[in-house]
Formats: sequence, C-alpha cells, structure tokens
Amino acid sequence: MTPAHDVVVLTTHDIGRHLRCYGVRSVVSPNLDALASGGLLFTHAFATAPQCSPSRASLATGMYPHNNGVLGLAHPGFDWDLKAEHAAAIFARHGFASHLFVGQHVTAHPQTLGFTGIHELDALERVAHEATGRLYLELNFEETHRPYPPAGEPPPDLEIPGYLPQSAEAAEEMTQVQQTITSMDETVGDVLEVLDAAGRAKDAIVVFTTDHGLAMPRAKCTLYDPGLEVSLLMRVPGVPPGVRDELVSNIDILPTLLDAAGVASPAGIQGRSLLDGGAPRDAIFAEKTFHSYYDPMRCVRTRTHKLIRNFESAFLVEVPGDIQAGPIFRADPTRYSTDRPSLVELYDLQADPLEQRNLAGSSEASEIQEQLSSELWSWMRETDDPLLNGPVASPRFRLAMDS
Repeated sequence: MTPAHDVVVLTTHDIGRHLRCYGVRSVVSPNLDALASGGLLFTHAFATAPQCSPSRASLATGMYPHNNGVLGLAHPGFDWDLKAEHAAAIFARHGFASHLFVGQHVTAHPQTLGFTGIHELDALERVAHEATGRLYLELNFEETHRPYPPAGEPPPDLEIPGYLPQSAEAAEEMTQVQQTITSMDETVGDVLEVLDAAGRAKDAIVVFTTDHGLAMPRAKCTLYDPGLEVSLLMRVPGVPPGVRDELVSNIDILPTLLDAAGVASPAGIQGRSLLDGGAPRDAIFAEKTFHSYYDPMRCVRTRTHKLIRNFESAFLVEVPGDIQAGPIFRADPTRYSTDRPSLVELYDLQADPLEQRNLAGSSEASEIQEQLSSELWSWMRETDDPLLNGPVASPRFRLAMDS
C-alpha cells in the first residue's frame, strides 16, 4: 500500500446507513454509491455513541467519549469539550496542512483543534488548488440535520425502517430525510469533482461516514442498532475495492487514516487500523451519558447479541426535542415516553433484529447474559469509565457549584 498523499474525511448528520449502497432502494445517492463501488464498504460499522458530539469526538480522536472528554453535546448550554488531541493536530504535526470546512461539533472553541484554516465550503476549490504539500481535509455536511424541508411526493418504493410505525406520519418524515440525503449526495459529488480537478483525488484516502443512526424515534439517542449504525465508505490508494463485514467501531477510523498516510498512531488511541490485517473485533462497545438530559447507559454488541446496562431511571427511550416536533412522535408520544422498565436489556440480534424482546433474566439466556455482562464491566474498568465512581457531573453542574 502506497501512503496516501492527502486525507479527505466527509461526514454528515443523522442518517445511519440509510443509503442506496446499503440496500435502501428508495434513496437516491449516486455519488456515494459510486464511492462505495470504487472502494471499501463496511457493512457492520457502529458509532461509539448515538449522538453527535460524542460520536464525532471518537471519530476525531480514536478514543471513547468518556476518554476524550466529550460525554455530551459540545455547543453552548451543554459545553462538553474535547480533552484529547484532534486528528487535525496529529496530521499537522506530521507535515499536513489541515483544513476544516462547514463546521464541527466537538468543542465551542474550534481554534484549539489544530486546523491550519477553518472555511465555508466555497473555499474548497481555492485550498485544493493553491495548497502545496499534503492536506488533511475535513468536510462536515449539514443538509441531513433536522429541521427537514417540507416533504414532496413519497417515492413509490419508499422504505420505512421496521422499528418505526408503518404510518402516514412515518412516510412523511422518511420522504423528508431522503430528500435531504439526495441534496447532501449532490454536495459530495461537487466536492469530489473539485478534488479531482485539483489532481488530489487519485492519491488521496477518501472516507465518508455518518455520526450515528437516523434522527427518528427509537434510533438517535438510543443504544439500539438504529441509533448506533453508521455508513463507512473508504477509497484507499492501492487497496482493491470490496465489501467488509467485520465489526467496526468509529474509533477505528482515525488509526486507519494514519496507517493509510504512513503516520504512526500516537499513544492513547484506542482504535485499530482496518488496513493492518489484524484479527477482527469480537465485539464493539458504545455509550451514552448526556444528551438532552443525564441518561447514562453502556452496551456491548457482538455478531449475535447485545447487552445494554441502564444506570438511571428515565423514559423508555430518549427522543430529542427536534424529533419530538415531527409527526411520528406527535402521533403517539406514549409509544416512547413510558417509564423504562429494565436495568439490563439483552437481545438476540439474529432472532430479534429489531431488539423488541428483552431476554435479560430469562433462563434461556442466562449464560450469554453473564458472559456479556462480564465483558461490559471489564471494558468499563479497562477504559477507566467515570461511571464506576458514581454519577457523572456535567459542565453545567460544575458551573452551578462554582457560581
């Protein structure tokens, strides 16, 4: 594998794997489909967290949220902030000019992240043509974030995920999100054309990924698969295209980028390169601590089972405010807003892929529950999870105590 000259990271909000290249036939996403067919498509990639800032912080650092400092939202009013080195700074130390386009969501102080320049998207052509040497480019698209534009006519083959009610309200919202995906895909095509025209596409590693699952009830902000599943497409110089079906965590993306660029991963990175031929993961781990409110939970997911441990009382699932404003939630709030009944949830993902039947406490699943519970506690200890020491204080709590 020849080291990539440039590194290009493309991300978007809130769509999980809802793309045609992942089998959703009603989505129009030709540019991402072409990237997938010409590169690597990972079928079982998952975020470390089902919400924006913690997941994006893992992407940028190769570390779990409770290790990189971003346990909740980073924007003012929530104020979680990155405590680990960002990819931009790592690449800059190795001679790359690092540029951010559109925005980020891991700190309220982007000037601390190590980018050479922070721009709007219309500056990409100038940067791509005028810059000399190697580039690290990060472009974070906003089109797919709520609020959505009004829905047009639903496509005749519209696919509504099975965890949502098969209703007119769901058809309306899924039509809306698919329209935004098509718009975002067009922007991806424009970006790739600019890089190609600048002679930077051929020898670049290009990655497209999403921050977490769809912004729908029982997806975003939950540790069920619809909240954690992400798209992961890569075009890597010298690596033949193909489909990869091993379990992948998004902490693995940064060490993969570094590996492809011929840069050693610094100490502290918890992910692993997807290009080094090592043994695949037996499991992935994920977490939520804060989003709209304190709702700490942790999970371990293998190929066949998932165990979730809930550490506090809360609603059955958290539905963020912008999703509550949509017609699906408003049609039946009680579907999501009853009390959470279980401390532990265990699902057989082969027999019950929608995670509807909790097997925790049943005799039939006692052995796998004990095994996965032990693995989850071990991971929490090995990564020094602050939950092991009691409830986690938020930045707002600390500010209130100091004022």
